[in-house]
Amino acid sequence: MNAIVKVENVGMTFDTKKGHFVALQNVNLQIKTGEVVSLIGHSGCGKSTLLNLIAGLTLPSSGVMICNGREIAGPGPERAVVFQNHSLLPWLTCFENVYLAVERVFGAKEGKPQLRDRTARAIEMVHMSHAAHKLPHEISGGMKQRIGIARAFAMEPKILLMDEPFGALDALTRASLQDELIGVMDKTGATVVMVTHDVDEAVLLSDRVVMMTNGPAATIGEILEVNLPKPRDRLALANNPEFVRCRAAILEFLYQKQMKKAA
Repeated sequence: MNAIVKVENVGMTFDTKKGHFVALQNVNLQIKTGEVVSLIGHSGCGKSTLLNLIAGLTLPSSGVMICNGREIAGPGPERAVVFQNHSLLPWLTCFENVYLAVERVFGAKEGKPQLRDRTARAIEMVHMSHAAHKLPHEISGGMKQRIGIARAFAMEPKILLMDEPFGALDALTRASLQDELIGVMDKTGATVVMVTHDVDEAVLLSDRVVMMTNGPAATIGEILEVNLPKPRDRLALANNPEFVRCRAAILEFLYQKQMKKAA
C-alpha cells in the first residue's frame, strides 16, 4: 500500500515569553492508506502537535508534511478531525450539525435530497438516528461524540484524525464507543491517526503504535506493529498472547525507558 501521509524530518518550534520552545525534532513517519495509527507518550511529548501538523492546523518550522501526494499547506476536506471536545454547535440539532459539514464538502455538486441522505446514513452508521433531531444539550457526552464521529465520516475524508476522542468519557461509555469505532472503521476502510494516553485503546484499535519520546524536542522513539486479526473483539483479546505482548512493550517504553531518561 502507498503512503498517504509522509512526515519528513519535521521539527516544530514555538515562540514563548521565555524564548524558543522546541516541541518536535527530526520526526519521520509514513502512514499507509487504510492504516490505523496511534500516537502515544507522556504529556508534553508532542502527540497533539504532530496531529495538528497532519491536519494542517499548524505548519512545521522545518521539514516537509505531505498528504495524498501534495504538501500540507493548511486544513482540507480530505482530513477530518475529531477532538476530545465534540465541538457541536449548540443551537443546531444533531442532524443539522452533521448536515452543515456535508453541505460544506458536497454542496457544490449535490442537491439537498442527496445531502440529507448522506447525513442520515452517517448518523445511522453510529446508531444515533433516534436522536437526530435533538439538540446537543439533550443528549449524553458519549452520544455527542458519536455525532462528532458521524460528522467526520460523513465528509468522506481520506484521513480521520482523532485527538483523544474518548478521553473525557467514563470507562463503560469509552469501551462502547471504541467498539462502535471498530465497526465504523471496518465498514469504511478509513485511514485513522489517533492520539491516546490509553495503552489498551492503542493496541485494540491500531495497526501500529507510534511511541513518542519525552519533550521538549520530542521525536519518535519506537514504532510497534500490532499483528492482531480484524475486526477485533475486546473480550477475545483479553488473554491473547499478541495483545499481551504489545501491551507490555508499550508499558516498558513508557514507564521504564522513558521514565529512566526523565530521571
